[in-house]
Amino acid sequence: MRKNIVAGNWKMNKNLQEGLAFTDALQLALSNHDKINCEVIIGAPFIHLAHISGKINDKKLHVAAQNCADKASGAYTGEVSAEMVASTGAKYVILGHSERRSYYGETDAILKEKVLLALANGLKPIFCIGEVLEEREAGKQEEVVRTQIENALFDLSAEDFGKIILAYEPVWAIGTGKTATPQQAQEMHAFIRKTIAGKYGETVADDTSILYGGSANASNAKELFSNPDVDGGLIGGASLEVEKFMPIIQAF
Repeated sequence: MRKNIVAGNWKMNKNLQEGLAFTDALQLALSNHDKINCEVIIGAPFIHLAHISGKINDKKLHVAAQNCADKASGAYTGEVSAEMVASTGAKYVILGHSERRSYYGETDAILKEKVLLALANGLKPIFCIGEVLEEREAGKQEEVVRTQIENALFDLSAEDFGKIILAYEPVWAIGTGKTATPQQAQEMHAFIRKTIAGKYGETVADDTSILYGGSANASNAKELFSNPDVDGGLIGGASLEVEKFMPIIQAF
C-alpha cells in the first residue's frame, strides 16, 4: 500500500535557528493531534539537515535534502553528495524540482545519475516532474511528463523504482496567476500511474506515492487529496509556518 505524504520544501528560507524553532513547534503540533494519517517530511537546506535530524523524535516526521550532486565525490567545490546527505540522518532527497531544472539546467541525464547515487546511499528520492505553461497550452503535458519519467527513472529495476516518490508540479500553475483544478491534478496523476503500470505493472504503479506540487494550501488540500491518485503534496510557501502547514497535514 502506498503512503500518504505531506512534504514541505523550505527552498532557500529559514536560518538554522528558525529551522530548529520550526521543528520544535511542528513536533509539538503533531503530538497534540492523535490522528495524523500521513507521513510528514521537512525539506530543509543542506546546512540544517544534521541539526534538524537530531531533534526529531516523532516517528511520522522525517527530513529531506532539497538536492544532491550527480557525482559521488571529488573536486566539485560547493557540491553536496548523496553520501553526505545520508550521513546527516536525512532519509529523503528532493530531485528534479522545476527550479533546479530551470535555473540550473538540470537535464534528465543529470537527474538519472542523482537518482542512482541517492538510491545507492539509502535515500528515497522525491522526484519532481511537470510541464511549463507553453507545454500545457500546446497540449504536450503528457508527452513532457512521460519523457521526464522514462529518461530518468525507467532504467531502474522494479525494486528500486518502488523506492521512488513522484511529485507532479504543474509549473504553469505556480506564480503565474493560473490555477490547476483538482480535476486537472487527478487527470495527470492518473496518467502518471498508467505510465508506470505500462513499464512495471499494476502492482508497482498502485504502490507508488504521487504527490501534487502545484501551490497546495490549507484551502484546497482536502479537495486535492480526496482524488484517488493524489497521495499528498509537496508544499512550498505554506510549509514555512506551522499554522499554515498543519491544516494541510490534517487534510487526510
